[in-house]
Amino acid sequence: MTLVVVPLGSWEQHGPHLPPDTDSVIITEVARAAVSGRAGVVLAPTIHITASDEHAGFASTLSIGTEAMAASLVAIARSAAWATGVLFANGHGGNTDAIAIAREAMDHEGLVHDEWSLPAYDGSDLHAGRTETSVMLHVSPGSVDMSRAVPGTGGTASELLAPMRTGGVRAVSATGVLGDPTAATAVHGKSVFAMWVSSLARRIDALTAQRGTQ
Repeated sequence: MTLVVVPLGSWEQHGPHLPPDTDSVIITEVARAAVSGRAGVVLAPTIHITASDEHAGFASTLSIGTEAMAASLVAIARSAAWATGVLFANGHGGNTDAIAIAREAMDHEGLVHDEWSLPAYDGSDLHAGRTETSVMLHVSPGSVDMSRAVPGTGGTASELLAPMRTGGVRAVSATGVLGDPTAATAVHGKSVFAMWVSSLARRIDALTAQRGTQ
């Protein structure tokens, strides 16, 4: 059996202190660590430019939009007919709608697929805040400029997602930061990274065990 793991990142503004490929860097490293040493699992290249329309107006953002992203996921699943299934490992919240659309189409076509996203945790924030900055300080410290980190808009996902759906990130944050990156540490990033790797590894193991018996 062969399970194909496809990391989904993004290329978008992450405040003044993080690079635009932050989501791609993080999900690539998480997927690489989760796949390592597991037989029957293939790690595909990361998709870097995805659905990031909510970051329109911020310099460095590139997006193919939700519809094109959904179509791309379906096409990838179709092309992987040689495998026993595809697992899309998502590292960008803006891809959620595209994944939902693609899931419905893939189910209709009978394509074997599964999806996993970086899990939230108590105290995590949404974008370019403590969570992502801490993980980047762990996996790619040279790409983080903490001298430019500034606190952004606070609030929970339930509070911020509604206005962002209508007005994008600019509607809630002039800097593009949702959370407080000044509180980030590499130590915290290491623990979050380990939690994410463990979560994805468990999903991979469950899928390989299930499909290995079919």
